[in-house]
Amino acid sequence: MTSAARSLYDMVAAETASIVIHRYSTSFGLASRLLGRDVRQHVENIYALVRLADEVVDGVAASASLSPSAIARLLDTLEAETLEAIEVGYSTNLVVHAFALTAREVCFGAELVAPFFASMRADLTEIEHTPESFDRYVYGSAEVVGLMCLAAFLRGHIVPDARRAALVDGARHLGAAFQKINFLRDLSADFAGLGRSYFPGVNVATFSEGAKSAILDDIDNDLRIARAVLHDLPASSRRAVALAQGLFDELTTRLRSTPASVLAETRIRVPNPVKLRIAASAAAGRLPRQPPQHLAPGHPNHPPTKEPV
Repeated sequence: MTSAARSLYDMVAAETASIVIHRYSTSFGLASRLLGRDVRQHVENIYALVRLADEVVDGVAASASLSPSAIARLLDTLEAETLEAIEVGYSTNLVVHAFALTAREVCFGAELVAPFFASMRADLTEIEHTPESFDRYVYGSAEVVGLMCLAAFLRGHIVPDARRAALVDGARHLGAAFQKINFLRDLSADFAGLGRSYFPGVNVATFSEGAKSAILDDIDNDLRIARAVLHDLPASSRRAVALAQGLFDELTTRLRSTPASVLAETRIRVPNPVKLRIAASAAAGRLPRQPPQHLAPGHPNHPPTKEPV
């Protein structure tokens, strides 16, 4: 392949990945627009592969009446193709090719890719989780994605070890919060449609206010840890992450104010006008303020949720 042809192929692969994020997720599409040009494409490439794997497990592949064993083989093939593409720098799958370009450039590999596919594979066999399997699943399905994005954010930046360790911790907790929020808002759909119950010991049929509060307290702690390191992110990624954090904060507020019995039957969303308001605030350079750890969002003494950079 000539250098000109390779450049064109790389470009088409990147454009394909970008289409995925903007067609599948308004929230992440909004956030990606706030990323600096040097990191935006990398994050879109990462998201596209994550989405592709999810479609194998729960989307188009599943709806094509494929057996669980056939879906497992497809997932194994996708993982092998992804790891090979990272090694050699090429795939016939445009989404995999774009992801591999990012992995090679920002320096991550099987140490993050393998746990991700292990969690995707768990969805084919595990319908209930123990605390240990839940932690493994959240790490592989969400925390490693945060770490992939962080690698893109920090590319080209000299970061002291202590600061990097704090950012790694923040990225993992933000990814965990995102996944737990999705589990909570999809409680009914996951159980009724997929037969899954992600939260250990939680019975959807008898979901209580106590169980809901305990889950949200855990999510609030994840968001608190992630929020504490927002200022340490490079400027090229800080506003986009602030938008994601703002959307998660808004969702937790709405989830906390929704009765447990309703959550067990209804998916809670953030209306588009509210998303746009949060996006405008993040674009203006406002970061979420750290609330006192013991006060939940919506509490009368809870401080304002925004502060200038």
